[in-house]
Amino acid sequence: MKDAPAVPVSLDVPKTSGRVADYIELTKLRLNVLVVATSAAGYYLGATGPLDWWRMVPAVAGTALVAGGAAVLNQVYERDTDALMRRTRMRPLPDGRVLPDEARLFGLILSVLGLATLAVWANLVAAALAATTLIVYLIVYTPMKRRSPLATLVGAVPGALPPIIGWTASHGSLSAGAAALFAIVFLWQIPHFMAIAWLYRDDYSQAGFPMLPVVEPDGRKTGRQAAVYAAVLLPVSLVPWLIGLSGPAYLGAATALGAVLLALSIRFAHSRTDQSARVLFLASIIYLPLIWITMIWDKT
Repeated sequence: MKDAPAVPVSLDVPKTSGRVADYIELTKLRLNVLVVATSAAGYYLGATGPLDWWRMVPAVAGTALVAGGAAVLNQVYERDTDALMRRTRMRPLPDGRVLPDEARLFGLILSVLGLATLAVWANLVAAALAATTLIVYLIVYTPMKRRSPLATLVGAVPGALPPIIGWTASHGSLSAGAAALFAIVFLWQIPHFMAIAWLYRDDYSQAGFPMLPVVEPDGRKTGRQAAVYAAVLLPVSLVPWLIGLSGPAYLGAATALGAVLLALSIRFAHSRTDQSARVLFLASIIYLPLIWITMIWDKT
């Protein structure tokens, strides 16, 4: 007895699911989890009364859509250099699984939906900050990556805006609290990115990106930047306590976490090894969620 011809049917399912997975991958979902978390934290910390979930959810979703759209459009621009690096060459665009025009349309749709959501459900200030994120990330930072190591500092600006978008969505305006949140995330990104740049320096060199470890192979400036920004981050991270946004538990946690991050940054600056960079990278990943959790838990 002959079996039913099930093979063509079974092949259709992976094609569809794989296509969806490719589009999800274009949004850099894992990075977007951080965007969702920080924008939600910013919304909560900026709220002056009871938390309004009906406004918070679309505000966070709008921020995530804009971040996802920016990630897609960034990959459209960088598809040629992504093809040259081992860690990015299998992304949907350089691997040919998604066409550039398809990805460009997808990124634009996500970005417009995100901005519209923020404008309607949050406020125009939050929408304007999200638009600024798009402009700086795509028009300034992305092209600058191919020209100057200073692009890392420029890229830290849109990276630090999601919590401020959340803050303004609930608070209605910018304030000292918003500035403190921006400064913490901005400064944190430099030790984090310096560790990544060191670990993937060969990839960046292959793609022609003038990251600090590429233009200065001995890594002195790379380590120095990590240590200097970690040193500045330590006192700046105490500002939420100084302005009454969080209490003494946050003060203790921020001091301890900042001291550990600074010590590991100094260690990396001295040794400039892959091991010390990897430890710094892992510590930076742990630092940020812990500082946010403590700040939220100890909100005054």
